[in-house]
Amino acid sequence: RSSGMFSSTPTLRRRTLFPVLNCTMVKLSLFVGALCAASASAFAPASNGRVVTSLAADNSKSLPFLTRPPLLDGSMAGDVGFDPLGLSNIDEVGIDLYWLREAEVKHARVAMMAVAGFLQVEIFGPAPGCEMATDKCQTDAFWQLWGAHPQYVAFGLIMITITEMISGIATTSGRESGERAPGDFGLDPLGFGKGDPAAFERLKAQEIANGRLAMWAAAGLLVQGCTTHEGGIQNLMQALEDNSF
Repeated sequence: RSSGMFSSTPTLRRRTLFPVLNCTMVKLSLFVGALCAASASAFAPASNGRVVTSLAADNSKSLPFLTRPPLLDGSMAGDVGFDPLGLSNIDEVGIDLYWLREAEVKHARVAMMAVAGFLQVEIFGPAPGCEMATDKCQTDAFWQLWGAHPQYVAFGLIMITITEMISGIATTSGRESGERAPGDFGLDPLGFGKGDPAAFERLKAQEIANGRLAMWAAAGLLVQGCTTHEGGIQNLMQALEDNSF
């Protein structure tokens, strides 16, 4: 009985020794691995910040959760990378970014004049020769003018056609030569372009920003005129009166 007890002692020692050795080896391996990782990271280039900065720079300023369109690099006034439909990448049907920018600048300028005309006529009355257009709603006043002097409307359409022909030639030649910026007709009677270049760039950004706002305003004036048959200011005052406390 005693011999059996002493013969089993080495076996018990081996069984209890192996887990201790295994645990020690695991700890030693982890320690060596940590040292290797630390030494490797010490000599590795610190590029994480650059990668994050590069990814952030490629995002759109207006829509940070979308990638910036490649052609909208901020070189145009008012460019904040807003193109969720990808229209700036279209080039298969004769429409490219140059053509789209030309159309945006043109409609922005027309909208600013249209909104000013809407409000001016509503506040101060019709222009000389158009006294019959007395309605405050300019969409209804147009039909009053059409009924009394349709030649005025015909003349306006002729002038629009001539203007579009001239601008179309300028757009086509400018797109082919690359020497003309979209919307640039050399019209600068006050000489803003001859002054401080930075100030001129701010003016161009202000022009396109106010033009975009005017396009929304013109669309609103037309829609509310056709639906309520009231002038823009008249409709605003009525809305404030109905919703005042």
